[in-house]
Amino acid sequence: MKTTEVVGIDVSKKTLDCHIHCSKVSEQFPNNPDAIADLICWAFEVTGLNREEVLFVFEHTGLYSYHLLHLLSSENCILKIVPGLEIKRSLGIARGKEDKVDAKRIALYGYRTREEMDFSQAPLPIIEELRRMMSMRKRLVAQRAGYKASLKEQRAILGTVSDPLLFTVQEKMIECLSIQISALEKKIDGMIVREPDLNRMLKLLTSIRGIGKVTARFLIVTTYGFTAFETWRKYASYCGIAPFPNQSGTSVRGKTKVSNLANKDGKTLLTMCAMSAIQCDPEIRSYYTHRIESGKSKMSTINIIRNKLLSRAFAVIKRGSPYVDTMRYAA
Repeated sequence: MKTTEVVGIDVSKKTLDCHIHCSKVSEQFPNNPDAIADLICWAFEVTGLNREEVLFVFEHTGLYSYHLLHLLSSENCILKIVPGLEIKRSLGIARGKEDKVDAKRIALYGYRTREEMDFSQAPLPIIEELRRMMSMRKRLVAQRAGYKASLKEQRAILGTVSDPLLFTVQEKMIECLSIQISALEKKIDGMIVREPDLNRMLKLLTSIRGIGKVTARFLIVTTYGFTAFETWRKYASYCGIAPFPNQSGTSVRGKTKVSNLANKDGKTLLTMCAMSAIQCDPEIRSYYTHRIESGKSKMSTINIIRNKLLSRAFAVIKRGSPYVDTMRYAA
């Protein structure tokens, strides 16, 4: 059934500002499960339409949109989560900012693009739980790295001049963080092992030289179990490793390069995988050495390897069998 009405929702910590585009009706609801249920009823009462004819559009705001996403999905509503930057750039010149006005802009954007949109779905609960666990692990690893760097510098410069307690406290913090990181990793691995499909994906991904457990988990979670991206090229664009041209007319002849609009965590992990593959994969090492000796850029070569590893990751998942090192069988 054709989508004829769009409800734009501006999500904040405490409130949800809603605007129905064609009916030109606005309303504000608290951001809690009971109020969201009222929001859904209100939208269908005002529009008088079936669920298949009303599209709910809102920005991805992480934890603040958690209840909204899951309640809309449980009610079988059609919904679309859109990046805020995409909405902002689609509206041209806009002055000022207000939640009510933002809801109108989101509704307008949704109405203009309603025929082009791929509708969103709530990810599986285990994927969301893994995402939260991995986010916490990342935070703890960053804190531990900060303490390690600080301790190393203080020992090198201050030596025996400073009170030993300064060093002892940081050592205990590093030890405590290491214990918690190990506990999180054990929990994450246990969750994946108990889910046959995710465990199979993890084994397939780690069969590729250069891709370890951390990157494999990241790929599984950010692709929603390899269902959110149709091809590895789209995911490469999402991670910021897909090169794009930079040309216009006859005056602008820039280099083809990657975009800064990217998931920087994915980009960093794939870079580390590429460096690892250069060390442990003879085929990748041979390719890297040949390009460098030919005078090619080191960074562009690493980017090619990042894309190559990503294409292998999607290939083994699609094929359902581990990666085969063909160079081993070369004559």
